[in-house]
Amino acid sequence: MESLLGTTLPVFIGMTVFVMGFAAFMTGQALANTWQPAWKAAAYCVLLGLADRFLTWGLFDGELFLLSGYLIDTAVLIVICMVSYRLTQAHRMVTQYPWVYERRGLFGWREKGRR
Repeated sequence: MESLLGTTLPVFIGMTVFVMGFAAFMTGQALANTWQPAWKAAAYCVLLGLADRFLTWGLFDGELFLLSGYLIDTAVLIVICMVSYRLTQAHRMVTQYPWVYERRGLFGWREKGRR
């Protein structure tokens, strides 16, 4: 696992999931709150993946130029960012247009009166 990630599992969880994952979560919220398209989330997460690789290398002596580690880091960050984006978008639609939409699950909404 360490050769695939380019670092140890605790460093991956701490750095990628918690530290950079928080940045990805906040990025998704910011994009959804400003009505930006979802594809921008993936573009920003590509940059967050680069920052994650650099910080892992600089702080924890991980491998800087490991493609598999970068792809795994970036994929995790994209998932976190897109979940945050969709949660925030669903919340915004229901709270901003309460006379039109009602909540349908955690990630969705529907027109009122429709089943």
